Amino acid sequence: MTPKERVIAAINKQEVDGVPSGFSYHFPKGMEYGDAGVEAHLKYFEETQADIMKIMNDSRIPCVSNVKTPADWKDIRSFKKDEPHIVHQLDMMKRILEKADPSFFTLGTLHGVIAACRHATSDGYTLDETRKIMCSHYRQDKQPIKDAFQRMTDNLCMMGEQFADLGLDGIMYASLGGERHYFTDEEFADLLAPLEKQILQTIKSRNVYSFLHICKEDINMERYESYAELADVINWGVYETNFSLEEGRKLFKGKTMWGGLANRSGVIVDGSLEEIRAAVRKVIDDFGPQGFILGADCTLPTSLPHERIFAAVDEAHHYKWNRMSYK
Repeated sequence: MTPKERVIAAINKQEVDGVPSGFSYHFPKGMEYGDAGVEAHLKYFEETQADIMKIMNDSRIPCVSNVKTPADWKDIRSFKKDEPHIVHQLDMMKRILEKADPSFFTLGTLHGVIAACRHATSDGYTLDETRKIMCSHYRQDKQPIKDAFQRMTDNLCMMGEQFADLGLDGIMYASLGGERHYFTDEEFADLLAPLEKQILQTIKSRNVYSFLHICKEDINMERYESYAELADVINWGVYETNFSLEEGRKLFKGKTMWGGLANRSGVIVDGSLEEIRAAVRKVIDDFGPQGFILGADCTLPTSLPHERIFAAVDEAHHYKWNRMSYK
């Protein structure tokens, strides 16, 4: 199997010749786009040999307002297709796709509504401060927040369409907002769920595979159960949220799970190469090789040596599990 065939077989819950994998990180400052970004991605793909060539999106939404009251959310505006941060990202993705090995599975990165609105309003605020402001303003006056989030959702849908038109195999949508210590279940269902489903539906409508990444810790995973029909592959912080792959298989029935390793601690960061390989074997033995893509909770440390990622990828490809155990 080629890497792309292996990933698609995993998505379709078919037998694979080796478990496919996908890992990523935020590239060092100065490599967000342009020549440096293209070359950094290609080097990473070559040295890790992960089946999924995930193209990171570090071209942030520009800050347009330091919101202080609910009324200030009116400053969140609609984007045009030629906004600089979009053009930079599209150019880098196009150039990577032109140079990358076409036998691998290509995956674009679309950051979510919360992240986009945070970037658009975050100068001078920490992440936690911004998130608390969002919750406070929503509770004071819902409509300006809902209108602003809808405009940002429409922006992200437009970006997703542009990403798909480049010829990517899939797009990963990174969701924030499921944490219990910010929005309540009711607030999440009212404000975020319809918008995020709109984005996932847009991705699906462009005939590319839809990957859902559920980001951060202390997540109420049940908030995402209804997203499953719009996602082909689902990834979350197994270790950050204390919600196992097996629990995910039960919640997101019929969907392919992506993960298995911690991202900022644990064996892939601190273990020996053989310990990494042993951990990969255990993950595959515990979960099974079908309907599974090896990965991490979220992005890996930027400074992580590529040989550590390669060890995990290589072991997943070559581990000879007991096939009879999964029939």
